[in-house]
Amino acid sequence: MDYIPHTADDIREMLQVIGVESIDELFCDIPETYRLGSPLNVPEALSEQEISALINRIAGMNAVPPTTLTGAGAYSHYIPAVVGHIISRSEFYTAYTPYQAEISQGILQAIYEYQTMIAGLTGMKVANASMYDGASAMAEAAVLAGKTLKRNRIILTRSIHPEYRTVVATYCWANGYDIVEIPYRDSGRLDASALGEAVDDSVAAVIVQSPNFFGVIEDIAAIEPMVHAQGAMLVAGFTEATSLGILRPAGEMGADIAVGEGQSFGNPLNYGGPYLGIFAGTEKLLRKIPGRLSGATVDQAGQRGFVLTLQAREQHIRRERATSNICTNEALCALAAAVYLASLGKNLTKLAQLNVYKAQYLKGQLLSLKGWEPVFSGPFYNEFVLRCPNPSAVNQRLADEGIVGGYEPAGDYPELDNTILLCATEMLNRKDMDKVVSIAAG
Repeated sequence: MDYIPHTADDIREMLQVIGVESIDELFCDIPETYRLGSPLNVPEALSEQEISALINRIAGMNAVPPTTLTGAGAYSHYIPAVVGHIISRSEFYTAYTPYQAEISQGILQAIYEYQTMIAGLTGMKVANASMYDGASAMAEAAVLAGKTLKRNRIILTRSIHPEYRTVVATYCWANGYDIVEIPYRDSGRLDASALGEAVDDSVAAVIVQSPNFFGVIEDIAAIEPMVHAQGAMLVAGFTEATSLGILRPAGEMGADIAVGEGQSFGNPLNYGGPYLGIFAGTEKLLRKIPGRLSGATVDQAGQRGFVLTLQAREQHIRRERATSNICTNEALCALAAAVYLASLGKNLTKLAQLNVYKAQYLKGQLLSLKGWEPVFSGPFYNEFVLRCPNPSAVNQRLADEGIVGGYEPAGDYPELDNTILLCATEMLNRKDMDKVVSIAAG
């Protein structure tokens, strides 16, 4: 039967109540030129068996490469089977936080455990129940700083992911904030002297990413005094979450807010999403952090329980007092991250070390090729930028061998022409990397 939930009598009655003669009259404001004059050209209906066969044929057209070298904000990591098993359970299988999460102790506990892990990894006192993605989390941090300090300038380092900078710029434009970009130096790190000249008492936040877009690790502790000396907030961002397993936490280096992308924690590469926005901050920002926070308490019988402690969003309070207009989050992705982190435990440090070793090996082997040179001298995590002859040709040769190649930064950084950004995670073994080097050699 056609999917029409209303009978002809139902439709006639509704039209009569609202005072129109026909359904077409409801669309009278739309010019005839733009209205569909005939039924859609939709194929005949298929049976369940036929649909299954069709979808399987389409899925068979997908090319799933065995080797991926692209980082730049999306990372290929191994996902333990337990992650998919847990998040596929019916009580968890929703992309969002249930609107009545208060009645589900399981959901609340999962969120609480996630928050606890993120707070520990970032060195912060509080973390929220996740956000849409890393870019929007960074933008929300800029807005939070501006509203809290009542200042209208945001400083961004140019080594932040280009797409993150674009999202932050959009949020700042909407809120009337000015943006100042700080250049990077030959090391790949931010220009500290330029930052020192730019930061003053009109700056709400200084936002830096570490590891940055080039994979270079920034010295956040070194810039903290100059930021706080002007009363501004220091926001530490990241796109590669596994780096938290080995790098000094942002909170320990004096950052006020830590934001980033949690895709690396148990979430697969899937056409750019869904992703997981991480947001953590100091205790004094507890009531200003956007989104939801789950807390632990005890009931009248003394038994441990979980509650939604704070949800300062526009749906629950007066709009002018809302800290954000964010109305939901990526709860399923956050659950995947919690399961992933619980399954790895302290082995997250070993995983991060593997990423460092693999990247060091691949970079060293590529630099042995004629015409390949390092671009930045700073310490890096698992991705790096190299100058090479014709990076597009290198990527094409890799693609011909079923390998997803590197990212070409010149589109976002014109000064980085003839360069390629490559990433090596635990998913690569020595044979894989030696094959990449052989192909790159031409």
